[in-house]
Amino acid sequence: MAKIRIAIVGVGNCASSLLQGIEWYRNASAEESKSSLGLMHYELGGYLPEDIEPVCAFDIDARKVGRPLEEACFAPPNNALPIFPNLPHYGVKVDMGEVHDGVAEHMLNYPEDSRFVVAQEPPVDIERRLRESGAEIMLCYLPVGSQKAAERYARACLEVGVSFVNCMPAFIVSDKDWARAFAERGIPVVGDDVKSQLGATILHRTLMKLFSDRGIKIERTYQLNTGGNTDFLNMLDRRRLGFKLKSKTEAVQSVLPEPLPSKCIHIGPSDYVPWQKDNKICFLRIEGRGFAGVPIELELRASVQDSPNSAGIIIDVIRCVKLARDRGIGGPLYSVAAYTMKHPPQQLPDDIARERIEQFIRGELRC
Repeated sequence: MAKIRIAIVGVGNCASSLLQGIEWYRNASAEESKSSLGLMHYELGGYLPEDIEPVCAFDIDARKVGRPLEEACFAPPNNALPIFPNLPHYGVKVDMGEVHDGVAEHMLNYPEDSRFVVAQEPPVDIERRLRESGAEIMLCYLPVGSQKAAERYARACLEVGVSFVNCMPAFIVSDKDWARAFAERGIPVVGDDVKSQLGATILHRTLMKLFSDRGIKIERTYQLNTGGNTDFLNMLDRRRLGFKLKSKTEAVQSVLPEPLPSKCIHIGPSDYVPWQKDNKICFLRIEGRGFAGVPIELELRASVQDSPNSAGIIIDVIRCVKLARDRGIGGPLYSVAAYTMKHPPQQLPDDIARERIEQFIRGELRC
């Protein structure tokens, strides 16, 4: 199969884990590959993980800009668990991107190895770099709260004809005007705000639906998360959390027959714990009443490596978008987004969304 040429915006932990994971599967034993260890699909529409090839990358950190991509993946403040540290030479140097609202001011109060250090270089011409590289799909890994920056890169994709996969909680693909613009130009897109392969949101959704399906009236619930990567440090500025909180809350509320009152549901980041690094710890609590109004409570603690957890989803999203491009499909891929994103254009129960994405992959569903 032909290579799937991707551009990356934000060479952070998520991008690093994705690229390391691609090489891990490329070098996996035949037995591991056949078992599709850790993947929903080893082969997807004829494409394998190793068919994904980075051809362009943007960042704003002085320790990454101008460096080869395979080195920038491990530069501070990245702290993801190593998967396959011996990355190949991609022939890609990280370009200086546009900052906009991509860096929170409070980060200046933290050590340099934990935060972003903005490079003192002029940004490149984004559209020109995309054209020169031949990129087909852009992955947007910008920090939470970077709405203006995300819109800037989305505009570049519209201009050049590159598909936009929005992994962060800026509402682009789920916005009707943006969705219409990509559809009119025949460019397939997926977003917004990637779900982890097995993370807090998918666990919370599943448990809430289980309570509801079994006749338990849910009264209250919360989800609290802690971590030590730049995502959690960035989110200490609560002003940047508007779309993130909306995205996560709606993802959980959407599986209920009736949404809980806002005072009875709390979903959102709890705190930044530096020594956790890329380890995300989630605390869930659900309170309800079962038979004859008898109280029932559930508490759960989950510990995951945050960035590899998202890579397990994105590796499939990239290949689904490539299938759409091969088939001449433009606009939002509703089936793909419903299963892989927290804030898709159309929310669906996970069992239905899973069947829809399988239908899309088989070519039985257009989008």
